[in-house]
Amino acid sequence: MHKVLVPLAQGCEELEAVTIIDLLRRAQIEVITAGLDSQNITASRGVVIIADTDLDTALKDDYDMIILPGGLPGADHLGNDQRIKHILIKMKNSGKFTAAICAAPKVLANAGILDNKKATSYPGFLDEAKNTEISNDAVVTDGKVITSRGPGTAMDFALTLIESLEGKEKRDEVEKGLVR
Repeated sequence: MHKVLVPLAQGCEELEAVTIIDLLRRAQIEVITAGLDSQNITASRGVVIIADTDLDTALKDDYDMIILPGGLPGADHLGNDQRIKHILIKMKNSGKFTAAICAAPKVLANAGILDNKKATSYPGFLDEAKNTEISNDAVVTDGKVITSRGPGTAMDFALTLIESLEGKEKRDEVEKGLVR
């Protein structure tokens, strides 16, 4: 069974976070949600999310993928956390998946994950990313880096994450259950 980490920051985009968590769990992927601290997360629209654990505890384990939900100020909090930058670089150097949606691809860019990669984000968030080919596609996969545009693309993003980890058959199975 694959294991993924979804760090949750205060002000994250709840639609993105919950869609990612829900769909990956439907695919029987072990999803660990981790708050940057031990507090409940109040998302950008006021929804309260209770993380499985705090980030320090979560970082004691190994993961096949790390997925960063966007939203503001959530993506800024992720970007300002040195533990996030460290785990992103560790995942890249280990040949594992890194993924981000909405404003969070900027966190990948600032950690050097998007260097010489094609990526997408919420409009404008990668404008200053050097050495990154910016796309307007809903979801972009470039090697082990997966990015997406925003709340409206969250379901396609999550299905792409499932396919990357478990294959097309599992993606199709989960998607069929969603009656899309």
